[in-house]
Amino acid sequence: MVNTTEIFISKPQGMIPNSRFPLLVHRKAIPGGGANAIKVRFQTNGWSNNWDYPGIYEYAHFHSTTHECLGCAKGWMEFKLSVGEGGWSQVKIKAGDVIIMPAGVSHEMIGQSADIHMCGGYPDGRDWDDIQEEFLSVEDYKRACKRIKMLPIPAKDPATGGVMVEWHAAPSSVDGGWNDWCHALDARSSI
Repeated sequence: MVNTTEIFISKPQGMIPNSRFPLLVHRKAIPGGGANAIKVRFQTNGWSNNWDYPGIYEYAHFHSTTHECLGCAKGWMEFKLSVGEGGWSQVKIKAGDVIIMPAGVSHEMIGQSADIHMCGGYPDGRDWDDIQEEFLSVEDYKRACKRIKMLPIPAKDPATGGVMVEWHAAPSSVDGGWNDWCHALDARSSI
């Protein structure tokens, strides 16, 4: 089914919370792609509230109410993601590839083919919000972090249907640096 899985780690940066869970890119998860095949796979594995559209937002944003999976149904798309060495990475996906985006990871479309077609889904059909770092107050950021910390690990990987081993193996929020980050924000906001 999945040929390879790429793993990207993130840490809080600026007013982007990122996540203790790694961002996953499953290459060739759904051979040939196709919107119907992708949405059926997502739904079968418990990721619903699906959509399909020619791309995603062309501005950096993250979600605090849900994790998100994105499947490339047709063409190719390049993401800018708040993950990896130095805090930002560019990742290109092609038809059949699936990205599993933990809540808190900022993402935007920075390039695409003329025929790009993407599908999205959310564990248990959760509703998503749209947060942009530049519009966040410290209090809004803290509330977003609390919502993110309360989200459960999804029951199944949307692409493979298996247990999300990489997420279950992730460090606790303390080890991941989130508590240190929140304390630093508390100190900064009380000055």
